[in-house]
Amino acid sequence: MGGLSRLLDVLSEYLAHRKGLLPGLGILLVLANLILGMIPGMGFLAESDLLLHLGVVVGLLGLMLARAL
Repeated sequence: MGGLSRLLDVLSEYLAHRKGLLPGLGILLVLANLILGMIPGMGFLAESDLLLHLGVVVGLLGLMLARAL
């Protein structure tokens, strides 16, 4: 358990100084999904909108963490 606690401490310290990192990453994932959706024959990623869903979750998580930190 000591390793997990240390990882969370380091991660929270890193994100505290970079509040826009996760929301920015979320926006990039949503834009990547948009671009992949325009390319025909992209398969699973374009059909499932995986990057869209992942981008929304990461962006919202980033906003909540930025508010808390």
